Amino acid sequence: MDTWTSDDLDRIGTSEELDLASRRADGSLSGFVTMWVVRVGDDLYVRSAGGAARPWYRRARSSGAGTVRAAGIERDVTFAEADPAVEVAIDDAYHAKYDRYGPKIVGTVVGAEAHGVAIRLVPAGERPT
Repeated sequence: MDTWTSDDLDRIGTSEELDLASRRADGSLSGFVTMWVVRVGDDLYVRSAGGAARPWYRRARSSGAGTVRAAGIERDVTFAEADPAVEVAIDDAYHAKYDRYGPKIVGTVVGAEAHGVAIRLVPAGERPT
């Protein structure tokens, strides 16, 4: 299977957190990192709280592939850039889902500084567009 099913999108998109691990050069997985995940349309996104210097983000961008786990689902994925046209919709999704944690925390994953560090999670086998 190389697309998200409606069930995958619903379950992962509404889960509070997602675990993400990137692939090392030898094919093994790095350790899993827990983060927030949002759904925009039929796509799932994560952003790097703290920017591009975060180790998990650098590994994910470098490797281009990994595995995610959430809501009882574990899938191999590729890490694609987010289309700049959806960055504001990603902000809106983070606000809708996580604003209850307060602006200081949510502020780390929304706004102009966060727009460059969004990753679209693409099921392995699907070609990122």
